[in-house]
Amino acid sequence: MRLVLTALLALMLPFAASAQEKEIQRADNAVRVLSEILAIPEESIPERLLREAEAIAVMPDVVKAGLIFGGRGGKGLMAVRGSDGTWSNPTFITLGGGSFGFQAGVQSADVVLVFRNRRGVDNIVNGKFTLGADASVAAGPVGRSAQASTDGQLKAEIYSYSRARGLFAGIALDGAVIAIDNRANRRVYGRDVTARMILENRVRPQVNAVVGFRDKLEEASAQAAR
Repeated sequence: MRLVLTALLALMLPFAASAQEKEIQRADNAVRVLSEILAIPEESIPERLLREAEAIAVMPDVVKAGLIFGGRGGKGLMAVRGSDGTWSNPTFITLGGGSFGFQAGVQSADVVLVFRNRRGVDNIVNGKFTLGADASVAAGPVGRSAQASTDGQLKAEIYSYSRARGLFAGIALDGAVIAIDNRANRRVYGRDVTARMILENRVRPQVNAVVGFRDKLEEASAQAAR
């Protein structure tokens, strides 16, 4: 019996590792995007927003395409700041939605969302969340020069940042739906795990890649606090 169990375990381990490969790649890409966006202070998220952020979501390679009718889709990670100021382990999320209006072409963009309160995060954890409908979203101010001019004027609940490739007209995040990717979470954190358990650091990831996302947020926050 022991030999049978050992053989089954040996067969299952490569499958489990293979099932996690997509999530590892998503986590690595999210860390890369966050690192690249923060690498140039003059073209990055203002330090004030980083200091006050309650949550940050990063979605690499969000694809948007359409001709009159359009659609968008992407996957990424989101982490929240705890009461002690440290960042949580990230939960996997998806972004999708349709649009109507003057638009033509295909675009791939790295998207970063900065949440200024927990209401939006709670709505995502409790179910699907629509940008612009469930919370106000606006294009975020960029760079050190925006720091002083935006003090006292940051009124949107969520600020969006993107680095686009390709051509597209009529780009907007209003109407995009964010949801928890429970399947990816189970692959990385184990069965019977909820997004709330992850964001409250009640479970540990089974792969190291997602820890790098949390560490990068800790590093960015430390630099913004100086």
